[in-house]
Amino acid sequence: MAVALLNRHLRVVGSLMMREVITRFGREGLGFAWLIGEPLLFCFGVMGLWSLTKPAYEHGVRLAPFVMTAYMSLILCRHLIGFLAGALQANMGLLYHRQITPLHIFTARIVMELGGATAAFAAVYAVLFALGEVDLPSDYLLLYSGWFILAWVAAGFALVLAGLAMRFDVFERFIGLISYLLIPLSGAFAMVAWAPPSLQKYILYIPFVHPIEMIRSAVFGEFVETHYSAAYAIAWGTVFNIIGLALVLSSRDKIETE
Repeated sequence: MAVALLNRHLRVVGSLMMREVITRFGREGLGFAWLIGEPLLFCFGVMGLWSLTKPAYEHGVRLAPFVMTAYMSLILCRHLIGFLAGALQANMGLLYHRQITPLHIFTARIVMELGGATAAFAAVYAVLFALGEVDLPSDYLLLYSGWFILAWVAAGFALVLAGLAMRFDVFERFIGLISYLLIPLSGAFAMVAWAPPSLQKYILYIPFVHPIEMIRSAVFGEFVETHYSAAYAIAWGTVFNIIGLALVLSSRDKIETE
């Protein structure tokens, strides 16, 4: 019984993902490849601009791998927040079908954005490695753990914002602002070790900082100072996901289907 129920939910999520790919990217041109191509272009664009204005090394860290870890982490967070915020509005008519719930729609978008960002990160890493700009990770487990913990925290935070937007229409207007605030607050473009010691403990209160530092520790190696706690980030991600799911599920009656 449980297996059959799980298979039904997986089929619904899979169907929603295929529909999302077609409606967002179309059947012609790059199609689904654009889910990977878009962050690739932006990441290499930022690298090109930074290479013209900044030195090859900053605080002992090479420019290319630093921008890679920064921008790809930020893309993962902002895409999850941005695309989950508008998930229901873009698929409102589907909620007319009783077997489809808001949770199915959110799950489909989370899996899509995580898959696209992960593939883009792997592609950027492969290109930079081929160009000799970055070495192989010093700790693969730490790299994977940091990336998926970041996704866990970002998805939970996105669900909280989406749930609040479902309950309070005015809150939807603040999601874009919150997404932009993540640029300085996430620690994507500055490492904890670069901050004065008196500020570091306050920076480490932000859960997004920890998985990004984990990713950098794996990419840069043991000779670059990093600060993180995987348990702290996982705990915050769990809290975010529980609150987000509770908000989404409790707001189902506030949605008007077409």
